Amino acid sequence: MSDCLNIKSSIHDYKVFFVDDFSLSLKKQIIDGDFILIDQNIYDLYRQKLAPILDRLRHIIIKPSEEQKSYLNLAPIIEVLIQKNYKKNNRVVAIGGGITQDIAAFISSTLYRGVEWFFFPTTLLAQCDSCIGGKSSINFGKYKNQLGNFYPPNEIVIDINFLNTLKDIDIRSGMGEMIHFYLISGKDDFNKIRAHYDIALRDYKVLKDLIRHSLQIKKKVIEIDEFDKKQRLLFNYGHSFGHAIESLTNYRIPHGIAVSYGMDIANYLSYKFNYITEELWMEIRELLKLNWEQTPLGEINVQRFASMLQKDKKNIGSKINVILTRGVGNMFKTELDLTKEFFTWMEDYFQIHVS
Repeated sequence: MSDCLNIKSSIHDYKVFFVDDFSLSLKKQIIDGDFILIDQNIYDLYRQKLAPILDRLRHIIIKPSEEQKSYLNLAPIIEVLIQKNYKKNNRVVAIGGGITQDIAAFISSTLYRGVEWFFFPTTLLAQCDSCIGGKSSINFGKYKNQLGNFYPPNEIVIDINFLNTLKDIDIRSGMGEMIHFYLISGKDDFNKIRAHYDIALRDYKVLKDLIRHSLQIKKKVIEIDEFDKKQRLLFNYGHSFGHAIESLTNYRIPHGIAVSYGMDIANYLSYKFNYITEELWMEIRELLKLNWEQTPLGEINVQRFASMLQKDKKNIGSKINVILTRGVGNMFKTELDLTKEFFTWMEDYFQIHVS
């Protein structure tokens, strides 16, 4: 497995491998005592292929839902691990998307004060973004992503063939997250993903290259700001607004598409504040619109939208913390007051620009 990225971390360095058949890598990777946490969808799709491994090793099937990611619903998983005589020198092997990743990371970081874990990401969102960086996010009751920590896998194995089973909306969700990295990176990378967007939806060799480069963009930042203190905060570009859209649409709009809308809102506000020109807003919007056009936003209540923004865990005090832009590759953190002008702009945005 020579096609890899090396990620430096103060917790432990780790590698990302790109492979053509995850099952072969899994067979080489596992040892007696390992415990597999596997996404229900992946279990159903690959049950026959994984049978020799799952028959041999202890495993838990994870339902990929926000309810499963609840703090209280982690207790039965931990109980099974302990009952099945899981030891500190055993490893957790997670196969699935972001929810399986969050569960595996959180449990691995806390069980016996930390055990090794390995990750096989199966969604485009996980492959191009969340698999590196070490973040885990766990829900507490009705409050989303209020618990978590930083605990990266010891190894990550990416098989692009998992994406063959994804729906188009899930591919576009991943593309939205990649667009966000490429816009933050600079003009050359923005031009690259703009030029390759359409073909990447059809040609997974092109998509694989975009995934690898997305991780390289993220790697540069997380290696100098692992714990979200300075530069890494810019990765929240589009996310505060996107998270509000996810909540208001009851997650009908998936994460990366909501972030596409969120980036457009950030750019629109940047234009209204005279940080960028209307021409640049529209230029970036052409690409973002390609990503969301098959998933219309629907009616958004601006008061409820503002209320969701105020609940963002990144806020301090009464103002909202957001990332705006002075141009491609020039994002910056700022605080916004929810003034009458802000509400007027948002009414115009939702009624005119995305209606």
